[in-house]
Amino acid sequence: MPRWFLFTVLAVLCWGLWAIVSKLIGESITAAQSQALSTLGLIPVMLALARSKKLSSTGNRRRGAVNGFLAGALTCAGNVAYYHALNAGGKASTVVPLTALYPLVTIVLAVVILGERLNKIQLGGIALSLAAICLFNVSSVEGVMNPWLMFALIPVGLWGFSGLLQKVSTNDVSGELSTLWFLAAFVPASVLLLILQPLAGPVPVKVWILVTALGLFFSVGNLAILLAFASAGKASIISPLASLYPLVSVPVAILFLGETITPRETAGIVAALVSAAALAWETQPPENRKP
Repeated sequence: MPRWFLFTVLAVLCWGLWAIVSKLIGESITAAQSQALSTLGLIPVMLALARSKKLSSTGNRRRGAVNGFLAGALTCAGNVAYYHALNAGGKASTVVPLTALYPLVTIVLAVVILGERLNKIQLGGIALSLAAICLFNVSSVEGVMNPWLMFALIPVGLWGFSGLLQKVSTNDVSGELSTLWFLAAFVPASVLLLILQPLAGPVPVKVWILVTALGLFFSVGNLAILLAFASAGKASIISPLASLYPLVSVPVAILFLGETITPRETAGIVAALVSAAALAWETQPPENRKP
């Protein structure tokens, strides 16, 4: 079993838990404050990475660092929109599968910029992802827009572009060094967010625990995904596989958060998950196939 696959499974588990924790925080603090305070959970991972002996480069070190930092900045902005989607009335069981379609953007960019190729099954996955967006988009036969949808679609674009930058970054530097720069982008962003939206009063201990867990699950998941990229995995394969984290978060949301879903939302969830699986379907080129 390839190393990149094992790292990707770890990312799925961490991000699945991250998606649930962000819902548990609720409206006790704003989306921007959640993102800012969750930086506490990133610090242990950053300190461990800073002591790593694998902070190496195989190409342009500055370019790899810049791409990793930019990827972190885009992801941070996408996270704020994601948290806001949950606070704006979106259920974890529906917001999570919809935002998990971000690999659609990564794949299109990887094909256009990196020259990676898609097979017919992956093309079908793209069609299914568009169908899933439509199913989540319409809340009634009149076609009323869900109030949280706009905020849920923002991270799809930002995380998708970030995924490409992460892959490009690991072409120049190690996965550990790329992750360190990726997470470093969250520190100044958190300071800026707290300046724009300062805390109104003391934060409950429970919220401190949740935001720390939020950052920890998020950072470990990103370390795992960057190690997967650095282990010769394709961006167009790893990103869709990692987006299957709703397989962890959706059952938890239904069983433990008491969420219910409509038949339309169920169809959207199924379409999103099948789409992610299809996008991850890699076929060997004819010259590499066994006779």
